[in-house]
Amino acid sequence: MAFKHIVMWTLLDTANGNDKSTNAKLAKEALEALNGQIPGLQRLEVGIDCLQGAGSYDLVLIADLDSRETLDVYQDHPAHQAVLPMMKSITSKRAAVDY
Repeated sequence: MAFKHIVMWTLLDTANGNDKSTNAKLAKEALEALNGQIPGLQRLEVGIDCLQGAGSYDLVLIADLDSRETLDVYQDHPAHQAVLPMMKSITSKRAAVDY
């Protein structure tokens, strides 16, 4: 069974000259581009919340990794590190669950 890494973000209404919807699409593209780049990353999926209900997050990442140890490889990998500045600049809140 794969080790799961799930991250949810609340996006800023505007950031980097873009609105929330545009930044959500750009983040989805950047994160999904990590597929096939990091050893031990079996699959990575990103979803944009379509209901925008009270208490919901705007964006979710679900990654299937080979093992708990692979999470460290994933987080330290240059491709992942390259996406972090953009994610930090467009988000106001982050939550994660790993199991």
